[in-house]
Amino acid sequence: MERTFDLIVLGAGPGGYVAAIRGAQLGMKVAVLEKKHVGGVCLNIGCIPSKNLISSAALVSGAGKLAGFGVRTDFTGFDYGSVHAQSRMAAETLSKGIRYLLDKNGVTLVEEAGRITGPREVTTASGEKLSAQNIIVATGSRPRQIPGLEADGEQIFSSDDMLLCKELPKSICIIGGGAIGCEFAYILNSFGASVSLVEMTEHLLPNEDAEVAKALAMAFKKKKISVHLKSKAEIVRKDDQGVTVKITDVKGKAKETTVEKVLVVTGRVPNTEDLGLEEVGVELEKGFVKVNEYYQTNVPSIYGIGDVVPTPMLAHVASKEGELVVEYIAGKSGTEAPFVPYIPGCVYCEPQVAGFGVTEESALAQDSEAKVFKFPFKGAGKAVAIGKSEGFVKIITDRDGQIVGAHIIGADATELIHELVLAAWKKIPVQEVAKMVHAHPTLSEAVMECCRGYEDWMIHI
Repeated sequence: MERTFDLIVLGAGPGGYVAAIRGAQLGMKVAVLEKKHVGGVCLNIGCIPSKNLISSAALVSGAGKLAGFGVRTDFTGFDYGSVHAQSRMAAETLSKGIRYLLDKNGVTLVEEAGRITGPREVTTASGEKLSAQNIIVATGSRPRQIPGLEADGEQIFSSDDMLLCKELPKSICIIGGGAIGCEFAYILNSFGASVSLVEMTEHLLPNEDAEVAKALAMAFKKKKISVHLKSKAEIVRKDDQGVTVKITDVKGKAKETTVEKVLVVTGRVPNTEDLGLEEVGVELEKGFVKVNEYYQTNVPSIYGIGDVVPTPMLAHVASKEGELVVEYIAGKSGTEAPFVPYIPGCVYCEPQVAGFGVTEESALAQDSEAKVFKFPFKGAGKAVAIGKSEGFVKIITDRDGQIVGAHIIGADATELIHELVLAAWKKIPVQEVAKMVHAHPTLSEAVMECCRGYEDWMIHI
């Protein structure tokens, strides 16, 4: 007998499970299908375990400061396996939490793969047919495979492989200097691995502000991470001695290095194959599902959210899109799509990086009256007090003081960015943020001081 629902969600990642729960809150009978891990890539082999590793790495890398108190640190017996086990425990705890939330909200969890076999029908891997008025595709993405650099799970790793690896490599070459590459570079370097980081573009974090990226590269070099920009990497050979990588810069100068492992993190591709999408008439473009402003496909009963649509591949974007879709289906008023320029991107290495909107380069190229101002953390009392005065806050506005971009590198950048996101989103002029009382001493005072730069009245610099 066919089971009937109001909504079926394919995938229980940060987009899918949020959509399912929000749909249930709005009175829908919901089923969510997940063939692997409840919580998706982010929770199981992405955001959560990597942030746990970063937290552990920060403890290790910060231990050297104890020497200033006459404390000797001895890492004899250090066991990376225990560090890894802790990261898995964090992921498993949260996955169980998602299961609880789905059950609490009356969502039916079907732990199988599903295939769309009609505009309002899904067939599970075991052959059961489920029907619903609407279907949401939230099947996420997977690491991109580059010819010649294909992951084998033994010597050539994807990000998934790295997060599941229980042993710390003595040396590694990371190919790809985006957010994932930079975070792994920090993690592995902190635990004592020799790290080379190769990026084809002019700077790390290719979509980030160039000055911020330059500051991050300098910080990495201080940590003895070997950074190669405007360079490409290729595998020369793999043998019992390790993997030999040839790194060639833009001028054609090449060098070879042999490492124990290679980590390839050069982007992700959407999981849209074998879902039955094209068979029921859903249009795809370059592997992504084509959707309108409410993430509805050309088949009205089918929607796409998260990494399967051409929006930023970020967990918080997927979650927001999931909320939007079910609210739109439910006819809830005030539903609006997230405006991409106001979506923060965060990198959780040390120092942290966060930003949104236009960069300094693009702002000045597009608008001769754009204003750019910067405040260093060394001018913030809290930053100096806690020994984290590295970095700065940068804000870009139009001529009237409306924030069009902001970029932070330094302590707690990933938390501090949201005050500026809110100001930009709600059209609060930078002058008003500058007037707001910020507690002292806090790192957020650096944001306040930077906002004062619009009218040239920074106090502490």
